This record gives sequence, C-alpha cells and structure tokens, in this order.
Amino acid sequence: MEGSFRIGRIFGIPILIHFTFILIIPLFAWIIASQIVTTTDLIREMYEVPLDTSLITAGYMPYILGTVVSLGLFAGVLVHELAHSVIALRNGIRINSITLLIFGGVASMEGGAPDPVVELPMALVGPLASLLIGIVCSGLVYVAPVITPDPAKTGVLIFIFGYLGVLNVILFAFNLLPAFPMDGGRVLRAVLAKRMPLHRATRIAADVGKGFAVVFALVGIFFFNPLLLLIAFFIYIGASQETVAVKYSVLLQDIRVGSIMSKPVITVQQTLPVTKVIEMMYATKHLGFPVVEHDTLIGMVTVADVQKMSPIDRDAMQVRDVMSRDVIAVVPETPVTDVLRIMSAKDIGRVPVVDKGTLVGIVTRTDILKVVELKEI
Repeated sequence: MEGSFRIGRIFGIPILIHFTFILIIPLFAWIIASQIVTTTDLIREMYEVPLDTSLITAGYMPYILGTVVSLGLFAGVLVHELAHSVIALRNGIRINSITLLIFGGVASMEGGAPDPVVELPMALVGPLASLLIGIVCSGLVYVAPVITPDPAKTGVLIFIFGYLGVLNVILFAFNLLPAFPMDGGRVLRAVLAKRMPLHRATRIAADVGKGFAVVFALVGIFFFNPLLLLIAFFIYIGASQETVAVKYSVLLQDIRVGSIMSKPVITVQQTLPVTKVIEMMYATKHLGFPVVEHDTLIGMVTVADVQKMSPIDRDAMQVRDVMSRDVIAVVPETPVTDVLRIMSAKDIGRVPVVDKGTLVGIVTRTDILKVVELKEI
C-alpha cells in the first residue's frame, strides 16, 4: 500500500505502518489526555477499584498515558490482524502484508473468491482475539496492586489496563456488527454463501454494510461527529469495492489470458525515436507498446514513461532512453484473475503475454472489462 513503510516481520508476514497511523497516534493521545479526569472516574466505577490519580494527572503524564494507551490499542489491532492471518496461512492462503492504518489494520491476502468454510473462522478469530485481550487487560486491573505497592503507580497501571480492557471489548463488539467489509459482515457473507452463490451473498452483505454506513453518517451529522462520518465513508467504499472484486472473480473464473488477449501485437524497436512512438499512440489509440529485439521482449514503453521527459528532451531521445525494462509478463495459461491482481498491485494497464520466450499477445484492462460486460449479459 502506498505511503507505508515496513517495521518488521511476524510469522514471515511483513508488518507495515501507513503514514496515517503516525498522524493518528498524537491525536488519540491528545483526546485521551483531555478526558483523563472523566475517564479515571469511569474506570474506578466500572472496575470498582480504588484509583489514586495523583500521578495520572500530574504534569505531562496525561499525554504520556494517552500515547501509551494509543500504542497499546494498535498493538491489539496488530494481534487482531495476526489472528486472521494465522487462520489464513493454515488454509494455504498467502499473506502479503499487514498494514496499520488510521482506522486499524488490514491484512493483504492473496487468492480469489473466498471459501465460506475458511472465511467464517477467519473472520471470527480476529474479534475473539480482541475480546481475549480485553479480558486479560481487565484482569490485570486487579493484579496491579500486586505488581507495585505504591498507590500512585498502581493507579497508573489500573488506568492503562482498564482503558485497554474497555477499548478492546468495544473493538470486539464493533467488528462483529454485520457491516461489510468488517468482520461481522464477512461472517454474514460466509453464512449466506452456504445457501446461495458467493456473488449474491457478497451483494447482500455489502448492502447491509452500506445501510450501516448511512446510519453512521446520519448520526455523525446529527451529533457533529467527524469520526463517525469517516467510518461511514470507509465502510461504504469498502463494501462497494468488495462487491466489484468478488463479481470479477466469479465472472472471470476459469478464463485464461490466451482466450482474451489482443493479437497480433504492435511492437516497437528500442532505437525508434520517442516522437515516432507518440505519433503511433495518436494513430492507434494505444497507450503503450512492447519493446522487442529479435522477437524477444526487452521492455515496455507507455505514455507514462514518455510524460516523465520534458517535450524538449523527447526530440533527441529513443525508446531505450525512456522504456521500462522491468517488465511483468504472463503466459497464455495464466488465469485472468491473476492478471487483474497484478494490474491492481503494480498499477499498470497492460501486460504482455509470452509463450516459450516469444511475444504472442497483450492483455489490457479494457480487454478484461469487455469480457466482464459480456459475461453479465
């Protein structure tokens, strides 16, 4: 995911942090610090324990505690996503990465349309992990006096454990709402998919999710809560994207690249002037051409490659000066769904097709969209 950087690996899975995560931590810390007095009263009443606030409210301690609680919450989110990932790995699904974002975490998984038998436990285990963390943290509230005899330090531990206990239980409950694409929505889809085709189950679960998004948006507007508005937006967009993704997976199932690729392919030589390539793009309405030498694919030149150069420099350049040499190619037997994932992951619009070292065709997003339209008839 763009805007992310890796911080490590767990179970061989790359763990990424998105820049929005770095932005949200100070905000969460400030919100927690600004409500420290009210929160300590709630924790005291909820857990029915004595709570010394002398250290909690001293100096910059509210902001320090806010940061600690925020980091603890996202550590819980990471465990939540790891729980999903462990079940996925056990069922042979590859996990590309786990990314911590502004609203939590997301595990990037490979594979086509999900198997309901696998998706049901995979969706449930994440919220259950959050519930377990919440129970453990709540239990530590009562162990805090044993950890340190100092009442002020005990109060700090009770605040941290109590806050994280409540937050993780809320995270458990919120994720089980049947608002696709959250875990509860995926549970709903898995149950429905046992009784109907997957794409229909996805559409129903997505519609329920959109309904929740509308409710969240209305409540957010009524109470002037921008956080609820953002949550509503992401739920609505996520539900829409999942519906489209599953529709494509179902409609393109068992279709191979060789049956939809465009051929013969218009190719260019690496010594061709860039100005000629631009003329070819205008004439053919193609935005990219494979570059070949002795019938061997050596690169791709696209309109994006040309646009990187200033108009003045283009006049003196040849294709080899601007072309992309790290070309992703597929064979005619490659499933179209795999090509679509490659295009989405690499943000490319066309993929050359090679058979035994020879360029035999090219498949574009337009080719795939045409097939989808025909399949929908």
